[in-house]
Amino acid sequence: MSGSFLDSNIVIYSLGDVEEKRLRSIELISENPIISVQVLNEKANILVRKFQMPIHDIQAIMKRIACECRVTILTEKTHFSALSIKERYQFSFYDSLIIASALEASCNILYSEDMQHGQIIENKLKIVSPFEVI
Repeated sequence: MSGSFLDSNIVIYSLGDVEEKRLRSIELISENPIISVQVLNEKANILVRKFQMPIHDIQAIMKRIACECRVTILTEKTHFSALSIKERYQFSFYDSLIIASALEASCNILYSEDMQHGQIIENKLKIVSPFEVI
């Protein structure tokens, strides 16, 4: 098992105004990590709601992210795995969906600021806050 998976918040920071987080996020994206369609959806939603960007600009950003990262799809299996993870670990459903996607992609690291730094899921996936040392 190898590879890293980025949570939505890490990808969103790549456009943020906090320089340390923006630079670290860009660095992680440049390493060709895995993300799910959920990450693209959540980032697009933020760009529409909070940044009120024009759709053509959002599409360009989403295409760039999709080219720089390996994008996995969400399936029925992912959905039911997420429900099991939610029940076992008490994460929110959407965090559980991110975790399920990372596990399905055989990742050993999930970069997230929203989950417990250092937690191990299913003896396979370690949650790492990439900003822990900033």
